[in-house]
Amino acid sequence: MGFEYGYSVAAPDALVLWEAQFGDFVNGAQVVIDQFLASGMDKWDQRSGLVLLLPHGFEGQGPEHSSARLERFLQNAAEDNMRIVVPSTAGQYFHMLRLQANHPERRPLIVMTPKSLLRTKESFSPTSELYDGGFRPVIPDAVVTGGARRVILCTGKVYYDLTRYRAKHEIDDVAVVRMELLYPFPAESLHSTLGPYGETDLVWVQEEPANMGAWRFMSRYLFVETGRTSRGIYRRESASPATGNAKTHVREQRELVEKAFA
Repeated sequence: MGFEYGYSVAAPDALVLWEAQFGDFVNGAQVVIDQFLASGMDKWDQRSGLVLLLPHGFEGQGPEHSSARLERFLQNAAEDNMRIVVPSTAGQYFHMLRLQANHPERRPLIVMTPKSLLRTKESFSPTSELYDGGFRPVIPDAVVTGGARRVILCTGKVYYDLTRYRAKHEIDDVAVVRMELLYPFPAESLHSTLGPYGETDLVWVQEEPANMGAWRFMSRYLFVETGRTSRGIYRRESASPATGNAKTHVREQRELVEKAFA
């Protein structure tokens, strides 16, 4: 990562990407992230457009396959020093990279991408979406567009778990909104998306334990930027990102999704 960071500084017109095979592989590069990616612009006015592609998603494969430590990047996010995204479709991924390559302000781009979405048909995009439109910081619910008793905000793979459950149980009064951009916080896009729902119950749902993921970041920003109080649904606090037992993972995931609609 240190080499790719240096290359991105020396070759500002290049789109430089560093990929971790598993999310937790980024742990070994934490010094580079803290000393250079997160603070280099503030300390030395040294600008980089490096892209980190970090697999992140709870898929029952154990701790080292589950988490790219999203919470650490959100903790380091300040003064518009980086962009943190969780694209949920192929089209969003394409527009995200194109935007990064052409953006006039060079910043590191941190991308959380669950491996399972490579095989999830709902995440596929038609060709038309690649040449028409652009990256959407927030994706509204196309099914429940108003009159909801609850609005669920989420990001990444869990969106598809939630919408499958909603369809299976024929729930028509809970909207599921995707936050594709976490930082810089997309306040304007979120305001316009939440507007039709009024002062309904607002819930953040994540796969990660309570002390990880985006919940602590989101709970603050939702209140500061929207004036709305919210509550979180997540796995219990844990020292490890995820369980190593597949049956336990399935049970935890089922309970998480059920609680989101209860």
